[in-house]
Amino acid sequence: MSTSELPRKEANVLKGHEGAVLAARFNSDGNYCLSCGKDRTIRLWNPHRGIHIKTYKSHGREVRDVHVTLDNSKLCSCGGDRQIFYWDVSTGRVIRKFRGHDGEVNAVKFNEYASVVVSTGYDRSLRAWDCRSHSTEPIQIIDSFSDTVMSVCLTKTEIIGGSVDGTVRTFDIRIGREISDDLGQPVNCISLSNDNNCILANCLDSTLRLLDRSTGELLQEYKGHACKSYKMDCCLTNSDAHVTCGSEDGSIFFWDLVDASVVSKFRAHSSVVTSVSYHPKDNCMITSSVDSTVRVWKT
Repeated sequence: MSTSELPRKEANVLKGHEGAVLAARFNSDGNYCLSCGKDRTIRLWNPHRGIHIKTYKSHGREVRDVHVTLDNSKLCSCGGDRQIFYWDVSTGRVIRKFRGHDGEVNAVKFNEYASVVVSTGYDRSLRAWDCRSHSTEPIQIIDSFSDTVMSVCLTKTEIIGGSVDGTVRTFDIRIGREISDDLGQPVNCISLSNDNNCILANCLDSTLRLLDRSTGELLQEYKGHACKSYKMDCCLTNSDAHVTCGSEDGSIFFWDLVDASVVSKFRAHSSVVTSVSYHPKDNCMITSSVDSTVRVWKT
């Protein structure tokens, strides 16, 4: 993919949140997106037409993360009220609340089959919850981190967590094995490459680090953006050719995956960029910001 095909033209601005938007996520086919934020709401949008579809309200504090199932029927969310909410998308009803974290919850993810939700929090733990059971107790607790767990990724057999303690830890749930990679800097977001071979970690020394998932080897570092005090998402483009991340000054950066050169940079928001989500198929992305907007970018 040439750099001219990277999105940087503003196609839509999604307005409706009051206060900072903390995350924005495409659904699995990229036709819709979800956002959540300080105003305690989750919002469902058609970003390509700039249309707000639905608002989900039940959280008592800010909503930090949201994830939707592959079939778009359920979503999970988390935030400052220490609970994981499991929602029915079409009715807007909360099916279940999972309680158990001893602090605010930073991130949530469904597994591939949408049968389990994994959450991470300030209580230094990763917790797994069974969506099909009526039990509100976690089915697994992983508490080997020594500081806040900020972010989680799932593969078919592994749970991967990124923590302020400077580690990215991989837990193989089949054999009960844990592997820890120490990056030496607080990790505030991790994401997987589309081929699942690499882990991208955003660290609070304003550096993104790319790790080989099987060996833990540091493959590359990406710099230029400011990331010192906010949780900010990072991701790879759908072709895995470029790395993208926001910056605390409102800019979006794209780096070449291999040589780590900055190939595109533009001012996207008037304040901190909290989230970036790349379309699964097209050259399109959404970004969210403390400036209360979600913006849609195309080529």
